[in-house]
Amino acid sequence: MITEFAAAKINLALHVTGKRDDGYHLLDSAVMFAADAGDVLDLSLADDTSLTVSGPFSQGLETDAENLVLKAFAALRNRYPDEVRPCAMNLHKALPVASGIGGGSADAAAALRGIVRLNGLSVDAPVLADIALQLGADVPVCIASRACRMRGIGQVIDDWRHPPSLHAVLVNPLVGVSTAGIFKHLGLAPGSPANSGIEGGFEQAGNVHAALAWLQTCRNDLEPPACHLEPVISDVLSAVSELPGCRLSRMSGSGATCFGVFGNAEDAAAAAAHLARQQSEWWIAATELV
Repeated sequence: MITEFAAAKINLALHVTGKRDDGYHLLDSAVMFAADAGDVLDLSLADDTSLTVSGPFSQGLETDAENLVLKAFAALRNRYPDEVRPCAMNLHKALPVASGIGGGSADAAAALRGIVRLNGLSVDAPVLADIALQLGADVPVCIASRACRMRGIGQVIDDWRHPPSLHAVLVNPLVGVSTAGIFKHLGLAPGSPANSGIEGGFEQAGNVHAALAWLQTCRNDLEPPACHLEPVISDVLSAVSELPGCRLSRMSGSGATCFGVFGNAEDAAAAAAHLARQQSEWWIAATELV
């Protein structure tokens, strides 16, 4: 058996820079991944391919062909029919579903990595990235799960060569948010004038001070429509921003997960414990972004 960790993906900044004629929105995003907040996928060879789901957020999660983990297996099996053997997989679902931190995409990426390892495949990075993009716009960036700048519809990825280590508190009010609904609410027409990207500080943000100063000039363009559709997100952002030691608060992806950045691990852990005492119904996790 082998195990793959599907780390939570955090969009530190997310600018919507346009919309293509085919309806896909163009993004420019600074992304980091949680060191210890994520799902876990176990894989082993078997006579037949199967998927089981366990963990605190497994209830109601489909295990049929529409699950991204099984879609990842099918995509690799179609590409390498003679090399990819059946496998039994168990997904321990520790991240909230539809939460803006790439849970399903991270799971699909973990499946791709795990199936490649399990079968001893030699797959060129561009080929794997192409397969990943067919599964979803966030899947390619989750393959490597490292700090980067993500552009286009998710297919243009530039490494953040000297990223700082950031300590964060992740908070989700356990309200599902429709990504399609959020983008629809933006009201962008194909070919409409593009918003600005995140240029200006990406490569220079090599320490915590510089990164926070730069991120303060950025935004998440999906945050206003998400707060309009699910007002509780505004409550989360307010609660996080008021935590002692919080230096930046923002929503990740299309929500509803929000994050706060803190100066060190101790401050983040204390803030998470403080908020958990106030909001016992929310999902809250202190983690390091790497």
